[in-house]
Amino acid sequence: MSTKAPNAGEIIVYGASWCPDCRRAKQFLGSHRVSYRWIDLEENPDQVSEVERRNGGKRIIPTIVFPDGSYVAEPSNDELADLLGLSRAAKRKEYDLVVIGGGPTGLTSSIYAARENARVIVIEKSAPGGQAGVTERLDNYPGFPDGVAGAELAERITRQAERYGVEILQAVAVDGIESINGKVLVHTSTGDRIEARAALIATGSTYRRTGAAGESDLIGAGIHFCATCDGPFYKGVDELVVIGGGNSGLEEGLFLTQFANHVTVIQSGESLTASLLLQDKVTAHAKMSVRTNTEVVSFHGNTSGKLVSLTLRNRGTGVETTHDTSGAFVFVGLDPNTSFLNGVVETDSQNFIVTDRNFRTNIPGVFAAGDVREGSTKQLASAVGEGAAAAIQIRYHLEALVDQV
Repeated sequence: MSTKAPNAGEIIVYGASWCPDCRRAKQFLGSHRVSYRWIDLEENPDQVSEVERRNGGKRIIPTIVFPDGSYVAEPSNDELADLLGLSRAAKRKEYDLVVIGGGPTGLTSSIYAARENARVIVIEKSAPGGQAGVTERLDNYPGFPDGVAGAELAERITRQAERYGVEILQAVAVDGIESINGKVLVHTSTGDRIEARAALIATGSTYRRTGAAGESDLIGAGIHFCATCDGPFYKGVDELVVIGGGNSGLEEGLFLTQFANHVTVIQSGESLTASLLLQDKVTAHAKMSVRTNTEVVSFHGNTSGKLVSLTLRNRGTGVETTHDTSGAFVFVGLDPNTSFLNGVVETDSQNFIVTDRNFRTNIPGVFAAGDVREGSTKQLASAVGEGAAAAIQIRYHLEALVDQV
């Protein structure tokens, strides 16, 4: 149930913390960098009547009210995308290059290709900018000595792509790709069937989350997935937490000791899984301690929406404790965004895409770059570099196709 599209201004989301559809709607708005005011009906029971008034006496959540007074109740992501006026339909059926994934890698490739007059379309299931776009601040990206907000950097790269005529579809997922007669066909969730002479897969990877209560609301506000990126913001704090006892967790934990007075590593298993060398370094470090057989039950923020503590549970005894911390860095693994490929493109044992040194996959005309590629470094600067390098290889491929005609 919805009304007409909104004007610019404040959006109000009525819901409850236990409501999965409310969390989904908030995540959708946040990923598209749409500001909104959240009203939790459990904390603000006086607002229940407002929801009932708009929904014929029913308490339907989420109810999202737009600045012009129009509203939508229990919207799907597709419905929200349409109401926000996002571009979701391709303008043509055939392109020189289709880029699957609108993060820094994909957008950089699109800029390089479009500057050489290639017809380029970028398809992004969320909003342009990828994980960089929802990162609170980037402090290690070249050219910004004072740091830059992730949303600002994403907006800059997106505008640059649009300046060169790159067509960008938002909130559109790719359901599958296939290669037919030397062309790549891309099938989208909106029913488009887009044909291109080449395709770049730059869908990135997703940090695994703990799944604990409160996690989604505090990502970027105390919960992070990159110590190199966000550790410097915590210089001088008393306590930081690292969740995950593998190589990445311990390496990042050691890195964080140069900023925090103390770092606690939390491992759900009975023992650490990192290399013995790393384990020895951590256990011998005066500023680090380890809690094994311990899981995170919930994350807690203050009135400003910043992380202040975790509830931890000993898996052996079941005893729960509160652990105060200024920040939590989660290192429990990465999942590449490759499920839509359905085995068409070769992947490794962890489902990252296998390429040669020129970013070519096993499918002619299909390339892969950035975090989704096997062996990538999972850093923003290198992701942008791979996007540029892949674009050059795609240019060679397109030129070879012309020579064959």
